[in-house]
Amino acid sequence: MKKIILHACCAPCASYPIIKLKEDGFEPVVFFYNPNIFPSKEYEIRRVELEKYCKKINVEYFEGNYEIKRFYEAIKGFENEPEKGKRCSICFNLRLDKTVKFAKSKEIKYFTTTLSVSPHKNSSQIFQEGSAIAQKYGVEFLEYNFKKQDGFKISRSIAKENNMYAQSYCGCEFSQA
Repeated sequence: MKKIILHACCAPCASYPIIKLKEDGFEPVVFFYNPNIFPSKEYEIRRVELEKYCKKINVEYFEGNYEIKRFYEAIKGFENEPEKGKRCSICFNLRLDKTVKFAKSKEIKYFTTTLSVSPHKNSSQIFQEGSAIAQKYGVEFLEYNFKKQDGFKISRSIAKENNMYAQSYCGCEFSQA
């Protein structure tokens, strides 16, 4: 099986993509890097839940640092953008850039993200950021639209079966509205 870095925002959103990637012949390595999550208590809940789930299903798990100041610096001036606007593109770029650097450090040539499982996210926007970063670093971004074939519904079902914490907003303080 080929290894692939799976950027993950939370356990529920990672559940179906892990299954799909395995079905497609990949060995997912989960990478949690989400400096956008607010407040820090929410970040910690999501981090712990994902780490626990990966351990349960025997999937390798890594995490980046919590760098909320970096997120605020990156989106400065775009705080009032609507969901799916420029702020989200910047946020995707920030997270996927760190993911690619992690992939390169592990000498893994493929990466993707769970972000496309959400019906609240624009997959083409995510794919645009992922593809641009992949070109920049010479790593292959696989455009998995995990919301297809009821991916979101399946992920929520898996979350319920496993008694996972499922948040009610994307992560940043601006998405809480």
